[in-house]
Amino acid sequence: MNAKSALGKYGETLAARRLTEAGMTVIARNWRAGRTGEIDIVARDGDAIVVCEVKTRRGAGGPGAAGAFEDPMAAITPVKARRLRELAERWVHEHGGAPPGGVRIDLVGVVLPERGAPRVEHVRGVS
Repeated sequence: MNAKSALGKYGETLAARRLTEAGMTVIARNWRAGRTGEIDIVARDGDAIVVCEVKTRRGAGGPGAAGAFEDPMAAITPVKARRLRELAERWVHEHGGAPPGGVRIDLVGVVLPERGAPRVEHVRGVS
């Protein structure tokens, strides 16, 4: 495993923990849809399915420090949002149809500073 994939896996573990702490149930991680792409985390939030994209970045310094990195929340471009919607549709189709609460796409951004605790931010309904 290279450093980038190890970083991503660690971020996904922190994200799954955050979602679980928020009362969601993680039902799949790294679900692949052939060459179409991958859903980082699929969770259940009440009667809704949540397709969750996780973006992990390294930051400089501790909380509030300036660093030369892209904010993980800036990573959802219109193209990425469209791909996530397509993957969500495929997940629903392959797993028995949409639940009563529908499907939501969330983003969890993880920033790992050089010092201090990781910063995990969960944004609901990004797309």
